[in-house]
Amino acid sequence: MHAPPEQSTDETLKILDVKLSQLKLAYEQYFLGSRPREPQQLRTEVQKAILRFVNSPIQNTGLRFKFNGICSRYQAYKRQWNDTLRRMEDGSYVRHRFKADLHQRSRAGGAAEAGPTAPNPPSSDLFDAYVDARKTCGHDTSSLTPQKLERVLDKQRAALRERFGDADFRFKVVVQEGKVKLRAARVRA
Repeated sequence: MHAPPEQSTDETLKILDVKLSQLKLAYEQYFLGSRPREPQQLRTEVQKAILRFVNSPIQNTGLRFKFNGICSRYQAYKRQWNDTLRRMEDGSYVRHRFKADLHQRSRAGGAAEAGPTAPNPPSSDLFDAYVDARKTCGHDTSSLTPQKLERVLDKQRAALRERFGDADFRFKVVVQEGKVKLRAARVRA
C-alpha cells in the first residue's frame, strides 16, 4: 500500500483528530445517559482510519508524531470506555446506579402521587436526591441542610413567579457535565 501524499495525510490526520474528539464526546454523552446507544459506527470509522495509517508508513516525522499522539489517545480512551462498559454490564457503574435510584424513587413517589395533589415533591426527598447527587459527583455535602436548600428553592420560586406569574413549580435534581442542578418545571393545572 502506498503512503498518501503529505498534504492529504495532514488533512486526513486533522479529520481523524476531530473524529476522535467527537467520539470521546459521544461516549461521555452515552455514559451520562443523554445518548441512548453506544456510538459504535463512529468508533468503527476511527478504528479503520487508524488501521489505515498503521499499515502505511508516514515519512514526515511531524505527521508521524501527530499520528502517534492520536493513536495513544485513542488507546487510552478505548481502555477507559471498555472498563466503563464492563462496569455498566456488571451494574457497578456509579452514575447509572445513581440514575437507577432516582428512577426508582420517582416510580415509588409516582405511585403515591397518582393525582395532582402536591405541587412540589416533598422537600426531604428532594433534599436526599440533591445530597446523593452531590456525593456521586464528588462535591462536599457537609454544609448542606434542608433549611438551606429550602431557602434556595424559595428564592428560585420567587424569581420564577416574577417571570411567569403566579404558578406552581416542581423541582427535580439533574446532573449535567458533572454539576448538580435543580431544574424547575411549571405544574400544569
